Amino acid sequence: MNPDALAVLIPVIAIGGFFAWRIALAFTGAYTARLNAQGQAAPGLEEVRGAIEELRREVAELAERVDFVERLQARPRDAGRLAPP
Repeated sequence: MNPDALAVLIPVIAIGGFFAWRIALAFTGAYTARLNAQGQAAPGLEEVRGAIEELRREVAELAERVDFVERLQARPRDAGRLAPP
């Protein structure tokens, strides 16, 4: 690429990025202000929180099961139990 074109392109991209960042901040500020004015964080937030709590319980139960299986596998097996009759 031509060094002169690159010298012009870098500041143009930097300035464009700065203005895009400022526009994004303005939109997010307006959105959060509107949500706070309505008195709710987001629609369906309680449902999402409930689903997350349910998933946490399920993961804890699965972790307990994995621990149990690991303990069973770590135990030495009884050779007499499997002896032929």
